[in-house]
Amino acid sequence: MKLSCGYETKKARVEMLPLIDVVFLLLVFFIYAMLSMVVHHGLKVELPAAGTAGLDQAEHITITIDAGNRIYLDETEVVFEELPNLIRALRGDSARPVFINGDQTADLGLAIRLLDQLKKEGIEEVSFSCRTSAP
Repeated sequence: MKLSCGYETKKARVEMLPLIDVVFLLLVFFIYAMLSMVVHHGLKVELPAAGTAGLDQAEHITITIDAGNRIYLDETEVVFEELPNLIRALRGDSARPVFINGDQTADLGLAIRLLDQLKKEGIEEVSFSCRTSAP
């Protein structure tokens, strides 16, 4: 004897709500994992504002000039005269760009001397970091 329960004629269907939940959780997990891997180089300084500032996330060398006109390579304080040799050693044969983080109260003359010294060393990819200003 064959019993009928009514499901023999219905097609199987895939429920979308649980799939959407799983995809959303995976998306959140990967975004959180990506953001936790971001490496911040440099020190806390008050950056000047610029309306056309962009975002560059390539591997780079960071030079920081703080409010007291002290120079830091990544997070290590260095003397201005030693800086070209240290940057040359860090760059090696790669074309890693150099970012200069300058406190807005730092001496502009020091930043220009630093830029000139980098250009003498053949480093052409130099950018000044700044924060974006609200329109």
